[in-house]
Amino acid sequence: MATTPTTISGQVETYDVATSRHVVAASLLAWLLDACDFFIVLFTLDDVARSFHASLETVLLAPTLTLLTRPIGAFLCGHAADRYGRKPVMITTIVVYSTIEILSAFAPNLMIFLLLRTVFGIALGGEWGVGTSLIMESIPPSWRGTASGLLQAGYPGGYLLASLVFLLLPFIGWRGLFILGGSAVLAAVYIWLRVPESPEWLRRKHTQNTGTASAPGMWFIVRNNAALCAFAITLMAAFNFMSHGSQDLYPKVFLGLERHLSHPSITLIVVIYNIAAIAGGLFFGMLSQKITRQYSIALAALLALPFLPLWALSHSAFWLAFGAVCVQFCIQGAWGVVPAYLSELSPASVRATFPGLAYQCGNLIAASNALLQTGLASWFGTGLAPAMMLTVGAASLVVLTLILLNARLYGRYHAVQ
Repeated sequence: MATTPTTISGQVETYDVATSRHVVAASLLAWLLDACDFFIVLFTLDDVARSFHASLETVLLAPTLTLLTRPIGAFLCGHAADRYGRKPVMITTIVVYSTIEILSAFAPNLMIFLLLRTVFGIALGGEWGVGTSLIMESIPPSWRGTASGLLQAGYPGGYLLASLVFLLLPFIGWRGLFILGGSAVLAAVYIWLRVPESPEWLRRKHTQNTGTASAPGMWFIVRNNAALCAFAITLMAAFNFMSHGSQDLYPKVFLGLERHLSHPSITLIVVIYNIAAIAGGLFFGMLSQKITRQYSIALAALLALPFLPLWALSHSAFWLAFGAVCVQFCIQGAWGVVPAYLSELSPASVRATFPGLAYQCGNLIAASNALLQTGLASWFGTGLAPAMMLTVGAASLVVLTLILLNARLYGRYHAVQ
């Protein structure tokens, strides 16, 4: 049995390599399938609207309600994982969102469908934080940068998978796609069979049970670390404006309606820049193991800026694709460091709650991105390009500034092992 010895605070700890690989693979699979289920909804909005004889604007409530309940899931699932363990909560979360995905296929009316998508948001919001804590507490510290990039690559990977699954729409309909999305439950089976509980959580639980220490709760952490909490939420809001600002309106509205590209051209560009996003997450995740988390994020955010004019102001499909590849490589590259960064920034007793809640609260703030960009475009009277550049550029600068200003505080929580 291969093991990896690691020295932490003067103590030598060993990690089983095979087990560590299973933990990374299982958490990646869970986040990838979670993201895939979410994107299936976005791809089938018009089909759902026709099926329920509703307007597209009404059906758009589905992803909106999902996003609104994600912070609730991050808190509830994270708190449960900090108290009862990462593994059982992770399995429960996956089973819940897989079940809801299947039930959505049998929704008899739009009201039930929207209710199910609201509950889906709770499971969606809880999975990321719990999976992040399970990975970062179960693998050697020298793996964390790469594992962080792999985990975050699950999001664009889910986008790609949903794009491929969407090709089956003419054959099985939108309800069939939702039933197929329920196969994510296989990730829960994988975790149940091959992934052990976080060893760090088990040690901390044992210490609490023996009465030698008590773990501070989430509200105690918030009261005594207000600046840290405000920093994390603000940072994640900027991160989400950076990613959603570069993705949400770009394919259909910008490339399709404003640049008049054909559907095959748009599809090809989306596939290429999602592959670049995966590569960027892996690259900057691994780089963070060498130059520290904060400087890897700062570098990725900085490098995105000079590519924004090419990404938004070009008119040919080739240069638009090239710009999108470069921008997504950098933006998702910065995102690739986030799981490790937030996990190592988090107080140990709330490691399943803090990262996920900060992420989802930031995402909630950035939910106004589409309205902001379309509002700016209308105000400028020049189309989406300047609005997208302003939104993504400002968000990148905020990420860069916050990361560098917080470098000293961050250093107190983490030194790359």
